[in-house]
Amino acid sequence: MDSPKLALLKQTLADNDASLTKPRIMVFELLDRPEPQTLSSLVRASKGHLDRASLYRTINLFEDLGIINRINTGFKYKLELSDRFNRHHHHLTCISCGRIINTEDSQFEDLIMKQADRHHFVLRDHQLEIQGICQNCTQA
Repeated sequence: MDSPKLALLKQTLADNDASLTKPRIMVFELLDRPEPQTLSSLVRASKGHLDRASLYRTINLFEDLGIINRINTGFKYKLELSDRFNRHHHHLTCISCGRIINTEDSQFEDLIMKQADRHHFVLRDHQLEIQGICQNCTQA
C-alpha cells in the first residue's frame, strides 16, 4: 500500500478517536483493489489472518467514517474504498452476473453539476449506478 493512502487512513481514524491496528490495515489493503469486494471475498482473501467478527467490526467502522462505500447490487452489496482514497468513478452493474464495471466520465460529472446548479443545490457527494446486462451475459 502506498504511504499517502495509509497516512490518510491513519489521520481519518485519529480524527475519530480510533487507532490504526493491524486488522484495520489488513481490511484496508484488501479493499484497495480495482474491483469492489463482497464480505465473503474479504473473508477468503484474509486467509484466516482475520476473524469474521474483526472484519465485520472494521467494515462497520469504515462505513461510519466514510472510508468505504457500499455499492448495492440488488439485495446484495459490494464494498470499495471511498473517493478520499481512490479516484471518483461510477458503476455499471450487471443484473445477471453481479459484475461491477467502474467508469469515469466527465460528461456524467458535468451533468450532475448542472442539475445541482439548476436546482440551487449544494452538492456534497453523489453515486451513480447504471444497471443492465454486461457483454458476457448478453452473449451467453
